Amino acid sequence: MTQQKTNQRKLKGKWLFLAIVVLIYALITFIDLPLARESFLFFGDVVLKIIPILLVVFVLMVIFNLLLTPKRIQDYLGKASGLKGWLLALLGGVLATGPIYTWYILIGDLKKQGMQTSLAAAFLYSRAVKLPLFPLLLHYFGLSYTLILTVYLIVFAIVSGAITSLLADRPNLQQ
Repeated sequence: MTQQKTNQRKLKGKWLFLAIVVLIYALITFIDLPLARESFLFFGDVVLKIIPILLVVFVLMVIFNLLLTPKRIQDYLGKASGLKGWLLALLGGVLATGPIYTWYILIGDLKKQGMQTSLAAAFLYSRAVKLPLFPLLLHYFGLSYTLILTVYLIVFAIVSGAITSLLADRPNLQQ
């Protein structure tokens, strides 16, 4: 199957999904208007909370696209990045804040420009280390538990990245 046909099928699937969701909302509106109103208000709330985060990610993407050329991304996060790439991905994941789904956009963009699959997975996994929660973690669980948990999360971010790379970068999975 050609790339164009694959893209057309994906686009049809997206529109079909949207149509089904709209149809379900229309049915719910006719069946239970108060429930539909509550659902729309909840949706509006979520959108209002997400918009600032998406704007920050959009600004970061613009800055990254201006500052990070594909050559630089290859140097810092590409195949030959080595230890520097791993440290950058892990540190970036630890420092990243906000909902994870907003980072998918940026990571996807970086992957298109040459970021390794393993580093993308390590970045996303290392987000489990939450620096703002360290004081609370220390207070309730102590220093040794906090250190062990942090090291465990970092080590498994690396393991997760390596395994993801092995699985996702296999030639028979590429389409």
